[in-house]
Amino acid sequence: MLEAPPRTMHPTGTTLAPLEIRSARLEDRAAWDEFLASRPDSRPFQRAAWLHSVEEVFGHGDRSLLAWRGERIVGVLPMMKCRGLGRHSHLISTPYGTLAGPCAEDDEALRALVERAQRHAERDAVGRLELRFERPLDLPGLLGSDLYVNFDHAIPGDFDGILASMKKDERRLVRRAIDRHGLELCEGSWFVEDLARLFHESKRGLGSPGLPVEWFHSLQSSLGESCVVHVARRGVEPLAVSMGFVHAGTYHMYYIGTAPHANREYSATSFMIARLQEWCLERGVTHYDLGRSRADAGTASFKRNQGFDPRPLPYSYHCVRSEGVPTFNPSNPRTEVLRRTWSRLPSWMARRLSTPLSKRLP
Repeated sequence: MLEAPPRTMHPTGTTLAPLEIRSARLEDRAAWDEFLASRPDSRPFQRAAWLHSVEEVFGHGDRSLLAWRGERIVGVLPMMKCRGLGRHSHLISTPYGTLAGPCAEDDEALRALVERAQRHAERDAVGRLELRFERPLDLPGLLGSDLYVNFDHAIPGDFDGILASMKKDERRLVRRAIDRHGLELCEGSWFVEDLARLFHESKRGLGSPGLPVEWFHSLQSSLGESCVVHVARRGVEPLAVSMGFVHAGTYHMYYIGTAPHANREYSATSFMIARLQEWCLERGVTHYDLGRSRADAGTASFKRNQGFDPRPLPYSYHCVRSEGVPTFNPSNPRTEVLRRTWSRLPSWMARRLSTPLSKRLP
């Protein structure tokens, strides 16, 4: 006869139901998002709604895992099987997201989720399991990376405090954007088409593929009111458009597209970061996440100038058929020719090629 799984003792002395790891099902998604809504350490990229948009637009397969104790979810590991640029597919938590990985009530559930994901990676003979987690995972078989840092902080109490947190030159540029150039911040879901257009042009200038407009529309539909679109404009001209996500008391400024002259002439991005923090305060949002950058990138210096300090993102990898952690990124000198070539493509060609390429760059 099979023995029942051992019951775990909670620190309070109560006995917990046995832990069970199951593959997520479609009917679990409402309870999955309800669990995340109760967790202050959760992120929008871990939501079932995020994975729904990934499925809808890019067609990657859901391989998510849930930890249960009895009838209650106590942990989630959002994960999808994605085809990369090379020969292999990979298990990624989470595609097109930067702060993801497992979210669990306790270390036992967290470790069990990761260990099960490692077994799935071995069973499916993928290239690697990629966990975009925010703290180191001390488990056998995982490799770490120090490529990325993230920028966030508690929002100062008023607009003057927000400006005071910025470097002196940035404060001057923001005040000039307001007083001399008359920039204003507007909110509206209808600016998403402008976002897709400017985001594509911004990425092309950096030598990287953009994302299809369908992706931004799908996020709006799946995430609902927590997905917000803002524009920094001068008169009727949109200079910069952003899409951000409000989750667990934090605003995540995630996507931004800018006109070619927007920052050179008007400091539109700095203006938007300052005004969006004010927008957050008016709505009771207390923390602001300015997103991920490579530690050696110019954007990291820019974000420091906005008053944000970096913290390491210790992503973890379990390599099965891949030889090591991914190296296809702008920090690798071998990608320079590709980036330079891409930036010289006509806009229509870059847009046409971006959709199939973005599917392979999750």
